[in-house]
Amino acid sequence: MRLHTLKPNPGAKTRRKRVGRGPGSGRGKTSTRGHKGQKSRAGSSTRATFEGGQIPYIRRLPKRGFSNVRTRVAYLPVNLSDLEKHFEEGATVDVEAIKAAGLANGHDPVKVLAKGKLEKKLSVTAHQFSASARAAIEAAGGSWTALSAPPVADVPEKSDSKKKKTPAPTKETEKAEGASTEDDSKEPAPKEDEAPASDQDTDATDEAPAEE
Repeated sequence: MRLHTLKPNPGAKTRRKRVGRGPGSGRGKTSTRGHKGQKSRAGSSTRATFEGGQIPYIRRLPKRGFSNVRTRVAYLPVNLSDLEKHFEEGATVDVEAIKAAGLANGHDPVKVLAKGKLEKKLSVTAHQFSASARAAIEAAGGSWTALSAPPVADVPEKSDSKKKKTPAPTKETEKAEGASTEDDSKEPAPKEDEAPASDQDTDATDEAPAEE
């Protein structure tokens, strides 16, 4: 092999396309752009999903479901088998030690998962633990410390649909209730001419003549 015999692979290099050099060149006159139109103008470019101005295909599809990309928390997973392999008996394992061992790279929080077996007594500190990972660490005689509380799903309160809903008071009902309370509060005053029934009875017995 000599330097002058070295050549690029077939198809690795191609000649530049020379357009606008006359009809005899095969790419003359319109310079491979066709006749008129948007794409024949200088500086014309459209995105890959452009469909000529009509509603794009992606917008014609229905939207279903939801996405929690903005609110979800991504964790760096660390398995029990990794802790068993990289740490010794009785070691204190925290987030810095996990990252120093190369088990978790990044700025996301660390979560310990229960993949593999753990037979060493370790004191593990991480942001999150799975339930089975906690049980495995405790079964090996170690301890775990979570730096953040586990997320709790918001459960809506159950409402009894059988209960009758009291209608909201309207202006008419408020006026009627107000009138009834005013009538009850006003008691009829006794007339001056009329005397109490007990007094009339005593007067009648006193004025009656005694029978002989």
